[in-house]
Amino acid sequence: MPMPADANIHGDVFGGWIMSHVDIAGSVPAVRRANGRIATVAVNSFLFKHPVLVGDLVSFYAEVVRVGTTSLTVRVEVYAQRSRADDRVVKVTEATLTYVATDEQRKPRAVPPSRD
Repeated sequence: MPMPADANIHGDVFGGWIMSHVDIAGSVPAVRRANGRIATVAVNSFLFKHPVLVGDLVSFYAEVVRVGTTSLTVRVEVYAQRSRADDRVVKVTEATLTYVATDEQRKPRAVPPSRD
């Protein structure tokens, strides 16, 4: 839930706050699928559809949509519940990011085969 310090004088949350949380959300399935350390290498797309407001309950949903030799592409969708007293939920942002699996020296490494 964004706080007043996360917003401009009109109560709209800064895009950078949203981008930061999108990167964190996207890294969760990337780390799981890569079975270890990853690094963000690209923001392929980022679309702000509606503003996020101070006091919104913001939810981030991320899934791996592509796996390469060393990279993973993750799609993140962001939804905001406008107030706790209101059940209205709005899709506010969607993004696609690419992460690369890295070793302890921060060099690219192969993504392990799927365990499915």
